[in-house]
Amino acid sequence: MGSSESTQNARSKEGNDSGRSGSGEELRTENRDEVTGSDIAKVALTVVAVGVIGYLSSLGSSESAKNRKTMKAPGRDYRIFRDDFEDDPAGGAFIGNGSFGSVNFVIPRNTHFLQSPTVVKSAHVFKSSTLENEYDVLDSLGFCPQIITCFGHDSTFEHGEEYYNLFLEYAAAGSLADILKTRRRGFSELEVRRYTKSIVEGLRHIHARGFVHCDVKPANILLFENGDVKIADFGLAKKAGEKQRNCELRGTPMCMAPESVNANSYESPVDIWAVGCTVVEMVTGKPAWSFKEGSNVFKLLIRIGMGDELPEIPDELCEDGRDFVRKCLVKDPSKRWTAEMLLKHPFVANEALMMSPRCHFDFPDLNSTEAKGFLVVDTFVS
Repeated sequence: MGSSESTQNARSKEGNDSGRSGSGEELRTENRDEVTGSDIAKVALTVVAVGVIGYLSSLGSSESAKNRKTMKAPGRDYRIFRDDFEDDPAGGAFIGNGSFGSVNFVIPRNTHFLQSPTVVKSAHVFKSSTLENEYDVLDSLGFCPQIITCFGHDSTFEHGEEYYNLFLEYAAAGSLADILKTRRRGFSELEVRRYTKSIVEGLRHIHARGFVHCDVKPANILLFENGDVKIADFGLAKKAGEKQRNCELRGTPMCMAPESVNANSYESPVDIWAVGCTVVEMVTGKPAWSFKEGSNVFKLLIRIGMGDELPEIPDELCEDGRDFVRKCLVKDPSKRWTAEMLLKHPFVANEALMMSPRCHFDFPDLNSTEAKGFLVVDTFVS
């Protein structure tokens, strides 16, 4: 593969960490009843908080867990390649940008230093609070097969500026959102079952350790070449029970739970609601809520937080799957199923139905054109 084509394919993943919700996809829209001024007033502060928190955020493998550590100074064991620096000797090592900063490949000088393909999230030290929070959470969570592995963190001086760097394992197949966008349709039911089980297993670990992810969505679920599915992007995660500040909003509106809209509440049930929304999107290839990009976010939040409306459960999903989603999309968080309970649900608990290829290349409906960009890592890591 040529370097220009590698660059193009690598850049296609740039939205993974940007906090988008179905960006670039055509969303459905419906006519709804008129919203009263009183309704809008109830959620106006919440919507404003989306922009406020976005601004504040801008300021602010199995053996890998055993090797987690603070990285050494650049020039000794690794090098970060950045396309925006003039002395970058390797084109195509840039992956993408997010609200936190940039994502680039890391090239180890010592082959024993990084034992698997690695990327680095970087942000200016004055805008690194989200990345620092992500490191703290991942370090506290410890190893889990369904959670992205963190290799460590450090600070570097580049062109006279100090940057905070977070080192993570590289998911060559991209996010579920990337793949859905490429396919322009949903996953098969077998794939949905497998991915859902991995997501819920990851959430069980997160919740058991006393944390809430707060931003579960297809863009934050990564797929690896061996078939593993892992939860990523913990920049908005928080400790369970930790009091929220006023006007603090976390997550993506399309997957936001009613209690988050109504009461600014972010505890473990919000992740379960997001699982339900994610399953719907995996099946249909479209967000759970019918909402056209650029439409009035006030109305969407009112639909989520007020009344009895729920996302439509796709007819093509089997009855077990429909029941699983219903257990997630319960307005009252105290009645919503937990991750532990969901893992006993027949939609994901039936091991006989979980048999599948261990590599996404084994699926016949993923053609070589879609898959060729996933091999770009071979260009950079030896």
